[in-house]
This record gives sequence, C-alpha cells and structure tokens, in this order.
Amino acid sequence: MVTRGAATFVLWLVLAAAAHAPRPFASTPPLVRTAVPVLLVPGWFDTARDLAALRIRLRAAGWTHVETLTFRQRTGSNREHAAEIDSVVTEMLARTGAEKIDIVAHSMGGLAARWYLKTRPEAPVRRAVFIASPHRGTLSAVLAWGEGSDEMLPTSAFLDSLNHGTALPPGVAAITIRTRIDTHIFPPASATLPGVPDHSVCCPTHAGMLRDAEVFRLVSEFLEEPEPSPGAR
Repeated sequence: MVTRGAATFVLWLVLAAAAHAPRPFASTPPLVRTAVPVLLVPGWFDTARDLAALRIRLRAAGWTHVETLTFRQRTGSNREHAAEIDSVVTEMLARTGAEKIDIVAHSMGGLAARWYLKTRPEAPVRRAVFIASPHRGTLSAVLAWGEGSDEMLPTSAFLDSLNHGTALPPGVAAITIRTRIDTHIFPPASATLPGVPDHSVCCPTHAGMLRDAEVFRLVSEFLEEPEPSPGAR
C-alpha cells in the first residue's frame, strides 16, 4: 500500500524531472535571403580587407553572394577603377546566374561606381548605396596622392564630367549615407546627390561607417525593400 507521503514524494520527482527536462528551441525567424548579389567597392587606398566587417554582416543576415574587390592601383583613376568594376560585375553575373547586382561603395569608391554607371548606362545594376562618397569633391584630397586624389578635388575635370547630367541612369535606385563627424569630406554636403534619399548618422568616423550598426541597418533595409509593383507611382 502506497502511503500519502510516498505518493507525494513520487509526484515531486515527476515535477522536478519535468522542470529540468530539455525544452525545444524556440522558433527563430528565417534569415533574410536575396537572390541579388552584392558588390562592395572600397575607397581611396583601401582594400577588400577594409570591407570585411560589412561583408560578414551581410552574409550573416542571409545574403548568399557578397563580393569585395581590391583595385590594382588603390590610389589610381576612377576611370580605371570603373573598368575593373565592369569586369567583376560580368564575372559575378556569369557565376551566379543573376540578372543584376547591387553595389555598396565607400568613399572614393562611390565615384568609380558612378563612373561605371555613367559610361555604361545599361549596366546590370539594380540598387546602389554610397557611403561617405565625395560626389562633388573634397578639399581633403590635397593631402592624398595619385590620380584618384586629383579627381576628388572639387575643381577637377573628372567631377565636371561625372556630375554633368543626371546623377544616375534611369532604373538604378540609390541612397546616400553620411556621418555628422566626417573629417574626410569637405564640404559635408558633397556626400549627397540631387534627387537621391540621404541619411545622416551619428556618429561613426569616415572609416568606422563600414562597421557601424546603424549604417548596416540602413544598407540592409534599402537592399531588401520590395520592388515597386508595375504601374506604381
């Protein structure tokens, strides 16, 4: 015969075992996925290594194709850099089977990306993000060297040609992102483009923008925005 005390002890053992039993993992939302490859373009003197943090974050968030490049002449002409971008884009499309790519460019890399788009108006680019790019030049270029630095001067013939006409070809959506404490872009408004949505963040450094959480949020949300429906205004 089971006594009340024994029954109580057995019930306590059952409850204790249930409390310590392994619990199923809570369901987590699926990772964001996009079929559009992303090309990360470095700025003056930078390499693919400087883009590593941004690439890692994009891959962790679900982007399956994220490429970085290092220009052969890191301080060279944006015209030559644009040709290198063209080659990389062609290779990316062939390898991934995608029809278009997205570009995320930092600093002077934005000028190379825009020259690529300007000289190849049918370029297979869907969206572009310009992070702290001196679209109308920067006075700090006097402290740099190479053809790229000459092209970043506000009075350069390269910028006159780049900014003649529309900022971007039709069909390419874009945003600009800048920091309020940028010591590389003078005047600060040079990091904006006419007719392109602009985002000002506080307060990473010029280089620190590539590792900043708010900058990454802006980049990822823009790249993941749904495509406008046909006929939408």
